[in-house]
Amino acid sequence: MEQNELYPIFLKLHHLNVLIVGGGNVGLEKLSFLLKSSPNANVEVVAPDFHLEIKVLAEKHPSIRLTEAKFKKRMLKKRHMVIACTDDLKVNKRVYDLSRKRYLICNIADTPDLCDYYLGGIVTKGNVKIAISTNGKSPTTAKRLREFFEEVIPEDINQMVENLNEYRKTLKGDFEEKVKRMNEITASLKNKE
Repeated sequence: MEQNELYPIFLKLHHLNVLIVGGGNVGLEKLSFLLKSSPNANVEVVAPDFHLEIKVLAEKHPSIRLTEAKFKKRMLKKRHMVIACTDDLKVNKRVYDLSRKRYLICNIADTPDLCDYYLGGIVTKGNVKIAISTNGKSPTTAKRLREFFEEVIPEDINQMVENLNEYRKTLKGDFEEKVKRMNEITASLKNKE
C-alpha cells in the first residue's frame, strides 16, 4: 500500500520571503490560499501582467508586492519559498531548476514531479489549524475533508485551547510530569463515554 511520506510543517510566512511567478488565475489561487492562512505573508508576485483580483489583494495586504516583469533568475535571491504558475511550462521548469540549484523549496502548479511541497487543504478555527494532504493525488478529496472538519470542529475550540494554555502555565514539575497531567485533563476529548 502506498503511503504519504510528506512531512507537514506550519511556516511563519510573515518571517519568510515567498516568490510567486505568474499573475493569472492560478497565481491568484495560490496567493489567495497563502493569504487565507497567513494574511501577513511576505510575498512578491512577478508577472508581465496581473489578474485584477491579484491587484485588489495587493492593495488590501501591504506585505504583498507586485513586480510587473518577466521572471529573471536574480529574482530568486533572498527567497525561502517559490511557487511558479505561469502558462509557459518552460518558464516553470526553469524556475524549478534554478530554485533547486539554490536549495529553495519550490512548487510548480499542477506538476507534482516538480514540487518539493504541496499546498493542501487547511481548516482554521482560532489557534487550531489542521492541514490535509492527499499526497498530491486528489485535491477534491482534501477539499471535502476540509469541509467535513470545518463542520465537526466546534466553534468554541479556541476557548478550550486558550484555557489549556493558561492551565499548562501553572503546572509544576519536570516535562514528563507536565505531559502526564495535560494528557489526563484532555483524555475526555478522546474518550466518547
